[in-house]
Amino acid sequence: MERSERAGLVLRPFRGVRYTADDLSALTSPPYDLISPAEARRLADAHPNNVVRLILPGAGHYTEARDTLAAWLNEGILAADDQPALYVYEQSGPAFVQRGLIGAVGVGSDAVLPHENVMPGPVADRLALMRTTEANLEPIFLLYAGDGPATALVEETASTKPPLVDVHLSENTRHRLWAITDPAALDKIATDLADHRAMIADGHHRYATYRELQSEHDEPGPWDGGLAYLVDSTAYPPDLKAIHRVIPGLPLTEAAARAKGAWQVQDYPDLDDALTALAAADAPAYVITAGQTSHLLTNPDPLQLNLAMPKDRSPRWRSLTTAVLNEFLLPKVWGIEDDEEHVQIVHHDHTAAARQAAQSNGTAVLMRPLDAADVFAVAEEGERVPRKSTSFSPKPATGLVLRTFATG
Repeated sequence: MERSERAGLVLRPFRGVRYTADDLSALTSPPYDLISPAEARRLADAHPNNVVRLILPGAGHYTEARDTLAAWLNEGILAADDQPALYVYEQSGPAFVQRGLIGAVGVGSDAVLPHENVMPGPVADRLALMRTTEANLEPIFLLYAGDGPATALVEETASTKPPLVDVHLSENTRHRLWAITDPAALDKIATDLADHRAMIADGHHRYATYRELQSEHDEPGPWDGGLAYLVDSTAYPPDLKAIHRVIPGLPLTEAAARAKGAWQVQDYPDLDDALTALAAADAPAYVITAGQTSHLLTNPDPLQLNLAMPKDRSPRWRSLTTAVLNEFLLPKVWGIEDDEEHVQIVHHDHTAAARQAAQSNGTAVLMRPLDAADVFAVAEEGERVPRKSTSFSPKPATGLVLRTFATG
């Protein structure tokens, strides 16, 4: 395999490793970073071959994941497809359809645009797992503005071919998978993608892991690609959801009192009313809560805000609500650094964030989602939004197709 190009988006075919069972409903999982310890136990208990046993084997138990993967391949629980393919993947529900291509994205290319910074802990964890198993066990999620021949082939395949996989992973979501193996079709896709760039929507830590793993090798090899799900955002506009924060040990009354020195703070006895007001407020704005009693933070003091925001960042970056949170509200108003030790992350669920805050005598900071156009623009300029700023949906399920270095 050739070393990844420095320009042009590359998505290479590979021999996917897939479950041989007909029903995959008890074998898949969400992405690893969305699975709580309790959910991991539930998935592992639900079926002895659930993919969670590979992606979350337990702290330091990377050899356990390697041995489990080898055993499943030897026993025929998993098997590699005969031919290299790009896989058309469709997710659908009552109100959405999303289709894209799963392949091995070229690692290190200038055509892959990160938009978030990464933390060293998760990168080290995923690198140890990937290095030990010699596999990409779940895809990263990429978006690009296409509407060209690659998208036409995705639509044609999904509309005319029988799927390899057709499974409902919940009451409301259906997942289907097809393989494109025809050399002419694969060449047409490669030619189309070479003129594009893609933004990482989800999987920054895994992409950083791909790059770390590649840097460990001087010779070309399977580490020059990484498993990725590529979606044309022109055909399938992304759904961007909020990621909330919880600050344990910062009581809500203290958080609100200290905020009043830099923000307009409005009190709401009901959380739903506060969230309604947040939706209508000018950015930057936040709701802080630990349950029903809530406070809406708006209109930060412009002098204090200007002093806090980095001067070497673009105006668009400085206006992001997550940037204002990280550079002003957390450190300057509350004296808290945004790191894994002091700030907890809750995806999407404001009720869960409020409950978590109440249980830790802390404060939940409820956010609105960023605008996708702002995120794309920041990435195009080579800047990174603060960690855990975005949550693009729907994310790909884990376990439908894996990539091993021996076959990919």
